Amino acid sequence: MTAAPPPPSPAAEYEARRDARRSEAERLGRAERRISNARLAVFVAGLAVAWLVFGSIGLAGAWLVLPIAGFLALVVAHDRVITRQRRAARAAAFYERGLARLEHRFAGSGADGERFADPGHPYAADLDLFGPGSLFELVCAARTRGGEETLAAWLRGAAAPAAVRERQAAVAELRPRLDLREELALLGDDVRAAVDPEILLAWAAAPAVVVPHWARMLAATLAAAAALLALGLATGDLGPLPLLGALAGEGALAAALHRRVSGILRSVEKPGRDLELLAELLARLEAERFDCPLLARLRAALEADGVPPSRQVAGLRRRIELLDARRNQLFAPIAALLLWGTQLALAIEAWRVRAGPAVARWIAAVSELEALSSLAGHAFEHPEDPFPEIVEQGPCLVGEGIGHPLLPEARCVRNDLRLDQEFRLLVVSGSNMSGKSTLLRTVGVNVVLALAGATVRARRFIVSPLAVGASVRVVDSLQEGRSRFYAEIRRLRALVDLAQGPLPLLFLLDEILSGTNSHDRRIGAEAVVRGFLARGALGLVTTHDLALAEIAEALAPQAANVHFEDHLEQGEVRFDYRLRPGVVRKSNALELMRAVGLEVVDGA
Repeated sequence: MTAAPPPPSPAAEYEARRDARRSEAERLGRAERRISNARLAVFVAGLAVAWLVFGSIGLAGAWLVLPIAGFLALVVAHDRVITRQRRAARAAAFYERGLARLEHRFAGSGADGERFADPGHPYAADLDLFGPGSLFELVCAARTRGGEETLAAWLRGAAAPAAVRERQAAVAELRPRLDLREELALLGDDVRAAVDPEILLAWAAAPAVVVPHWARMLAATLAAAAALLALGLATGDLGPLPLLGALAGEGALAAALHRRVSGILRSVEKPGRDLELLAELLARLEAERFDCPLLARLRAALEADGVPPSRQVAGLRRRIELLDARRNQLFAPIAALLLWGTQLALAIEAWRVRAGPAVARWIAAVSELEALSSLAGHAFEHPEDPFPEIVEQGPCLVGEGIGHPLLPEARCVRNDLRLDQEFRLLVVSGSNMSGKSTLLRTVGVNVVLALAGATVRARRFIVSPLAVGASVRVVDSLQEGRSRFYAEIRRLRALVDLAQGPLPLLFLLDEILSGTNSHDRRIGAEAVVRGFLARGALGLVTTHDLALAEIAEALAPQAANVHFEDHLEQGEVRFDYRLRPGVVRKSNALELMRAVGLEVVDGA
């Protein structure tokens, strides 16, 4: 029996789909130009027929039907082709962005989550979670602000083991659904849409605008009466006085309701636009069927009222579209006659009172589905990345072949490590640029991904629930008059508080207490680390000060020294970024200084 061929790589799949969508866009572009030329030809032909009809020849007027009908048909066909051509072009761009992520040239091309950056967060800045070229920009594919906020929340805080496993199952089911991710990416306008949940929820939950039932009935009655009276006046069956009386009644009612109607119309403008994209997302998700419990539960939440939410939102959208018709100059007199704005405002408010309580549930479900879809897209693009094993008993962190997801595979050197209840500390020594800080970020980012429900960059990864705390990118502040050393000890104080929380702390400390002298640094660093271990924490500490290597010896067997090496090759310092046991025994700092052109004289 012949074995089935392996599935195409993500890059090959993206390239094939991108090229197919580009070809489709080019074909439709040629069709669009042909239809445009045909429109012009039919228009010219119509002018010629009109000249024959209204000129001296006196051709029958029925001949005008043909060019008019042909022109209208071409207008409709032209709009459809343009829409399909733009959609195909956007689909090609979607796969081009996917290739950019695979080739690590995605920085600045997507949502970077900069608005979620918080200098006070225990690890977000240290691990490059947000900002250009960040983990968030690599992973996020959400179309709504709610989806972005959900994904950011998952990256900023660990989920419980049961929740992580549910997300893993959902991500695994969504991973192969590339068509779904493409269609979600193409919803809405060409520019990136963003449903703002705060504005939408505030509008949906606002107190009802109270309008007496009799006022609504009177508005409908006066509008119907005015229409009939206007028809009677047009046919000559009635005089103008009845119509004037109905118009006066409408004016009085409109004036009485003006403040409330204006408030309704002002408040619905922004939510109405957001709901259009939300309706498209809801309709697409309603068409999916899911097996895993989390996705099935989210899917069921959309229809808790028995009516698909996309249909409910479509009802509001129709009301808003009808409301916009009053801006048409030809329709404006009819709109005034029918109390168009007043009646539609009352209908919009009635919809909000009836369906508004469900908006929060719709947004929550869509936001979580978008976050899961983002993790699924990341998992699809990295098929070698496994789901981590989440264990209840801890603290525990085992990584085999761990690498940093923001590094290209060709530059990613993988390492192993193990930390658990018996062995809690690694002191990492090595020269500058040898890989110490990258190791801390690699460990931290993979733990963050693991406890968010995502795949990890490793051959194997086992982790228990942990609270991550890092001091990697601590800087001074001229405006606040704060030195780097003071900023660092404040961060350490925050990590001590975090270690007293419900989860064991994973501490990642880069060049600990480098802002003070070697004697104080040695004593202070050991005291900090001892305090963390006494609170059940585990972690890694990096240093290029070999005196700090004594900390691991003092805390053995709970701790050990490991190091990165470098060597001089043809006048340049080279690094292999391989983690080795023991303390680094050589330094090439002087050679590195000479390599960049500094004059260094050995006074020994």
